[in-house]
Amino acid sequence: MAWAGAGLVIAAHALAAQAAPLVGDAAAGQAQFATCTRCHRVGPGARSGFGPQLNGIVGRRAGSLSDFNYSPALKQSQLVWTRERLAAFIKNPDQVVPGNRMRFASWGYDDQKIANLVAYLASFPAER
Repeated sequence: MAWAGAGLVIAAHALAAQAAPLVGDAAAGQAQFATCTRCHRVGPGARSGFGPQLNGIVGRRAGSLSDFNYSPALKQSQLVWTRERLAAFIKNPDQVVPGNRMRFASWGYDDQKIANLVAYLASFPAER
């Protein structure tokens, strides 16, 4: 009986470890963002171009910037970008918002690299 209890404890710890969100490293995420600069900008004075600027992305409603022509799917999604939702979108945009125009699809980034990228993006507040 003691072994069965130990097995349950081990299984519970394994599930908790899987469910725990990864902690991202913003400094490492800056290196990952280099790929994103083909379309996106962050930082003071960032403006939308081929893709929307990403200042203040965490907490922002998807498709809400007036200076970017979003896909109808993204505008109508009513999503608010959380760190978790942004990570899922970076990993597989079409799974989160079918019909969007983002063609990045994580470039093979693993979950830790995506967490780093999200941490980097979250470090840029919305400009007033």
